Amino acid sequence: MKIIVPIKRVVDPYVSIRVKSDETGVDTGGVKMSMNPFDEIAVEEAVQLLEAGTATEVIAVTIADSSSDETLRSALAIGADRAIRINCETPLQPLSIAKVLKNIVEAEGAGLVIMGKQAIDNDNNQTGQMLSALLGWSQGTFISEQTIDGDTVKVTREIDNGLETLTLKLPAVLTTDLRLNEPRYIKLPNMMKAKKKPLDTKNFADYGIADDAITAGFTVQKVQEPPTRKAGIIVDSVAELIEKLRDEANVI
Repeated sequence: MKIIVPIKRVVDPYVSIRVKSDETGVDTGGVKMSMNPFDEIAVEEAVQLLEAGTATEVIAVTIADSSSDETLRSALAIGADRAIRINCETPLQPLSIAKVLKNIVEAEGAGLVIMGKQAIDNDNNQTGQMLSALLGWSQGTFISEQTIDGDTVKVTREIDNGLETLTLKLPAVLTTDLRLNEPRYIKLPNMMKAKKKPLDTKNFADYGIADDAITAGFTVQKVQEPPTRKAGIIVDSVAELIEKLRDEANVI
């Protein structure tokens, strides 16, 4: 069984975000970039299935420009067998990404897609669900545990009021939550091996994808910093607290 793992290059989660002066987006100039944390968990899970003999091949995929090659090499260093980058100079919206991934999955004959539940830069949390619908496959979102048995996969999902366990028919699309695993530390020898693994650059046309299928349905008008929070105050009594909540905050 082949496993496709879509990944995305994002601003490192430990870096402070800055908005561009013209408010057209986030300033990424000179900023450390890394693999989306949820995608890193997805790569680790796929590689563990490969090492267990459940999977025959793990393919990392991204839709981006050449700056994402380094991120794909990180996926290869974790243990993916090969990587594919669909050359794209502009960011795509979730539905467009799902349409592209559908064609890739079908072209590769994959039986499982494992991907992050969301990217930390836009937090859309949509692509996995859309891809499942387009493929007509089972879906298990926000999974913290999975077990494959024959043609089924048993998943534990993290939901608002606890945990939910589902048994899904393969093929399926799974989206990962934080507690699924802890990605391994990439060792230097594996980084060197990753440089020799295949990394193919493709175009949309290679997968029969028309330009109108990847056209954004909306445009970003403005990106702004959140308003600065006012400093808190210390009250001397419960009565004073209630008074301020009622008369100043207007919450009671």
